[in-house]
Amino acid sequence: MLSPITAKLLIVDDLPENLLALDALIQGEGREVQQAQSAEQALSLLLEHEFALAILDVQMPGMNGFELAELMRGMEKTKNIPIVFVSAAGREMNYAFKGYESGAVDFLHKPLDTQAVKSKVSVFVDLFRQHKILGRQLEALERSQQEQEQLLAQLQVARIELEHAVRMRDDFMSIVSHEVRTPLNGLILETQLRKLHLAKGNLAAFSGDKLQAMVERDERQINSLIRLVEDMLDVSRIRTGKLSLRPKVFDLGQLVRGLVENFTAQASAADTHIELQQCEPLQGEWDEFRIEQVVANLLSNALRYGERKPVQVRVSLRDGAACVQVQDQGMGISLANQQRIFQQFERVAVQQATGGLGLGLYISEQIVHAHGGRILVESAEGRGATFSVLLPLVTASQQSDPARQPLREPGV
Repeated sequence: MLSPITAKLLIVDDLPENLLALDALIQGEGREVQQAQSAEQALSLLLEHEFALAILDVQMPGMNGFELAELMRGMEKTKNIPIVFVSAAGREMNYAFKGYESGAVDFLHKPLDTQAVKSKVSVFVDLFRQHKILGRQLEALERSQQEQEQLLAQLQVARIELEHAVRMRDDFMSIVSHEVRTPLNGLILETQLRKLHLAKGNLAAFSGDKLQAMVERDERQINSLIRLVEDMLDVSRIRTGKLSLRPKVFDLGQLVRGLVENFTAQASAADTHIELQQCEPLQGEWDEFRIEQVVANLLSNALRYGERKPVQVRVSLRDGAACVQVQDQGMGISLANQQRIFQQFERVAVQQATGGLGLGLYISEQIVHAHGGRILVESAEGRGATFSVLLPLVTASQQSDPARQPLREPGV
């Protein structure tokens, strides 16, 4: 709802009794009358207020009414204020013409006609109010248009985000169906082959060595399925803030040493090896299972994309934090892709991706951030990649603090 509009009226006359009489005549509800006894005083008021009408006495000592009107027409702030001249002189046409030439909209002669003055003032007050109301409506319309443009822009952003989400969903379903089908197909083929051997009574196919190989193949396929399911569950936990940390004090160097030993067979299968170049004992309070998950993911990626070249691992103190570095000598990662690889469903190198949902680095970054740490990548195309995990070393007083925040996805 528009607020009431007060119309300010300026009356200028060098005689106080004339001012009082005219003031009483034009006063009314929603009006405010300002008086000036000289052109100079009037100019001061004109610069301070916005007037709906100026009633000027023509014959004043010093600057007369005509001269004041010409000054008003020359100033941006006052050039559109309606001017009514009041004069006690005769009604000669040339005198009135001079007033209109100075910018007046009307000319009143003394003695004033009371009804005529009230009527004319009311007309200008109504015009002023209508002009202000129209101005406010135009401003409201412009604001509404701006709000609509902002809403449209937000809707366009939302549409783009929705389209992106739909594409991600479709990509995710495609990746999941492919990645899940691969180990399942292996298990199905193995099962069908065994049923065929049993149906033919070919028990030689189940000798000790062959049975051992079957079990190992089954185990690899089952572990692949478990890894895929766990990755999906971890993303769901991160989104809902339910992936809590369970910190305890352990030696990070010992953890990494054990992981490197466990990856010996995987490295041999990739025709390479892992070098533990530096392994300092670093005691800290972290979630051992989750940190192991992060380092294991970095080792798996280094073997997968390292082009069968040795992988170097280092555990050291860096800038007051525990640091685990995993360095490969593979094809490297471009600068443009170094942020993208930490997003969901992204691969380190798409053209060499051999499995997984593209969630490993995303989950790893979330885990490290939840510990108050950072995960960094240094790489260039053709020069391999070095991933560094920096974890804060917790003091004894902090170790006793029971407050732990659940892991949450940024912006959730």
